[in-house]
Amino acid sequence: MSPDDFERLIAEATAQLSGRALDETLDRWLNETWPAGSTTYEALAEACRAGVAEGWLCNREAGGIRYGRIFKATPRTHDFSVDVVRMEDLAGPHHTHPNGEIDLIVPLSEHATFDGRTAGWCVYGPGSAHRPTVANGRALILYLLPQGAIEFTRQSAE
Repeated sequence: MSPDDFERLIAEATAQLSGRALDETLDRWLNETWPAGSTTYEALAEACRAGVAEGWLCNREAGGIRYGRIFKATPRTHDFSVDVVRMEDLAGPHHTHPNGEIDLIVPLSEHATFDGRTAGWCVYGPGSAHRPTVANGRALILYLLPQGAIEFTRQSAE
């Protein structure tokens, strides 16, 4: 697996996501069409694991979170940016999704969850916000952000 191979794999998925509303219907479609164990889910999950092992994914670290934006939003990725994050039993920084967010959840520990969800997909609609949280172990999360839009909440000094 190389970054170019990963981009082609992402593009195959984002081609089917482009132009769709980021809502509960898409969440349900992803989890029914590409559930954990499906060919598409497993190809993306394995690509993420390989990229981390090879050092070209999650190549930065802050606050116990390994992360990295591998692709900016471009026509090749159907205007989705692509980030992959590795977390273990912690909550990440609070942020808002101006255009929504699509997450692929890849548990690395048997019972790991992301925002209370197990292996599969999670869709947040435009304007939603959260503190991404991995519990019960380690997980990789692949984030697809339309137009790469994300706004981190400013932390107040205490």
